[in-house]
Amino acid sequence: MRKLIMWNLITLDGYFEGNEPWDLSFHHKVWGPELEQLSIEQLHSADYLIFGRLTYEGMAAYWTNAEGEIADLMNQIPKIVVSQTLSNAEWNNTTLIKENPSEEISKLKAQQGGNMFVFGSANLSKTLMNDHLFDEYRIGIAPVILGSGRPLFYQGLTPKHLSLVSIQQLVNGGIVLKYIEQPTEDI
Repeated sequence: MRKLIMWNLITLDGYFEGNEPWDLSFHHKVWGPELEQLSIEQLHSADYLIFGRLTYEGMAAYWTNAEGEIADLMNQIPKIVVSQTLSNAEWNNTTLIKENPSEEISKLKAQQGGNMFVFGSANLSKTLMNDHLFDEYRIGIAPVILGSGRPLFYQGLTPKHLSLVSIQQLVNGGIVLKYIEQPTEDI
């Protein structure tokens, strides 16, 4: 079975984006050789990258014009975009899912293969979290208090028990936390 993994960078106060779309200015506080290596390792383990529409559009705009090993991997790996409003998906190797994302992603998870990663995509992630589809949560925390922005985890999520699998401290003050979901109990 494939694993579905959430990978996101957030601020210490829980925002994955500032007040404006694609305000990711805090990323520079944690980006460096360690996160670059982690990104390359994750991408080499990936069979699919999964995005909601907004994240897909921003990623496609950036990575189709970028260069380097990460850009090459981002452009080569098969991608899935979940959107009811897109009529086609033009980024290389992209499949469009218009309905029943949890059902379609469950089918892919049931197959043999590498990992599937969801980047950004808070709305899609909420659906996948509520349907208990994530096998692992990988959260990078930047040593920044943004004060406002778009939270990654917000109201409407089904409560979950998580177990910490690992902690990686970065030389620039950030950390990467890995969690797995535990069976649901009374929370």
